[in-house]
Amino acid sequence: MSEKSLKERTARGLLWGGMSNGIMQLLGALFGLALMRLLTPADWGKVYMLNIFAALASTLQESGFIAALCNKKEPTDHEYNAVFWFNLIVSGSLYIILWFLAPLIAKFYNDPDLIPLARFLFLGFLLSGLGTVQRAYLFGHLMVRETSICGITAMLVSGAVGVSMAWCGFAHWGIVAQSVMFVLVVQLMNWYYSSWRPSLHIDLRPAWEMFNFSSKLLITNVFNILNNHAFSVLLGKYFGNSQAGIYGTARKWDDMAAGTINGMVTAVAQPTLAQVADDNGRYVQVFRKMLRFVCFISFPALLGLGMIAQEFILLAGGEKWAESGRILSLLCIHGAFFPITTLYSNLTISRGHSSVNMGCTIGQCLVVWVGLILLYLNGYSMLPMVIFFIMLNVGWLCIWQWWAKRLIGLRWHWVALDILPFLFFTIGVLAITWWITQTIDNLWLLMISRIVLAVVLYTSIMWISRAKIMRETMDYILHKK
Repeated sequence: MSEKSLKERTARGLLWGGMSNGIMQLLGALFGLALMRLLTPADWGKVYMLNIFAALASTLQESGFIAALCNKKEPTDHEYNAVFWFNLIVSGSLYIILWFLAPLIAKFYNDPDLIPLARFLFLGFLLSGLGTVQRAYLFGHLMVRETSICGITAMLVSGAVGVSMAWCGFAHWGIVAQSVMFVLVVQLMNWYYSSWRPSLHIDLRPAWEMFNFSSKLLITNVFNILNNHAFSVLLGKYFGNSQAGIYGTARKWDDMAAGTINGMVTAVAQPTLAQVADDNGRYVQVFRKMLRFVCFISFPALLGLGMIAQEFILLAGGEKWAESGRILSLLCIHGAFFPITTLYSNLTISRGHSSVNMGCTIGQCLVVWVGLILLYLNGYSMLPMVIFFIMLNVGWLCIWQWWAKRLIGLRWHWVALDILPFLFFTIGVLAITWWITQTIDNLWLLMISRIVLAVVLYTSIMWISRAKIMRETMDYILHKK
């Protein structure tokens, strides 16, 4: 693929990815605000405690085959078909297993209400198994616009269902119904936009041949989930539904904001990097440009959210959610750096080193779990545990960078030049904004003033300092026909 063509497809993918994720997160925020008003922290906690099981099952069902198919230059119909039937068999088997494990999960958390709730929630990954290959097809062909339409439509339909059920008094069932409905609509639309269809000729050998690569991604994804959902298990087990709901809600808003940027990266990073894998110089150049773009967007968006987190949560849900605001302000530090971790992860995968990706993720997960358990055993509350989690996840970027230097020769000072200017500019802007607005008492006026002032200051500084990534982004948006 030519330089111009690759640049055009990457830019288009980033633009569509950013727009769709922005719209989805906005819709998710609106529906989330409505649910926060209607539900209690305990309601959210019930569902949050189950998320780790649903996420693990979904990962086992997908088994890393989307990335494995994408890493092939031209996947064959035979390979697509093998993966489809493999996923379907695994999905059905896992759902049956988890159906019978539901009472044990409820007993672990000492909450019998979780039995029917879990069995319904787990339908999500069963439905997801029907569309894995369709998602891989859209992903591998950089059909970001179609993927965006699928996600936005699913968010609208599922959000309406969830809020309606909560309004009618179904409480936590509304959250679960929203989750399952989202998966169902996405899969139906993936089938609509994907031209590939399965055949009844079942031959799983191509899937097993890809499993050497995808199994490492599978293990990596499992440990990623264990890392990200550590609190859901520990808080649900030892601190109760309400504390799990307080943290889970804060984490939801952090993930929602970080997901906007992370979705942009995920949509195009691996396919784009795989296209230039044979030219290391060009590869480094493309990676660094993506890194600068991520920092340019992620730092002001997430750290800015952290600055207004307490006002936002109080206005959204009232005093019952006040503690979530304090937790969210800290978690936004993690969210600001999370898309960078995703970019590094895609680097290792696109270079064919899924074992490196797996090793980094496993190491990070083990340290997180050991650290959190030790803090709990020594009597620490949730806040120190959150601080430890954030520091470890941000600090682990050094491990990723060490491997990036070995794999593609990405030097430390290059990365510093790509990251630190955006970080320092953001911290400076937020410090000035906070100082100017600190005397405002009205929560609405305070939050709006901080958002407007921070946006104006940041964009002005970026423009005056002639930040290349900003000018390229603006030129593409303004001149795109």
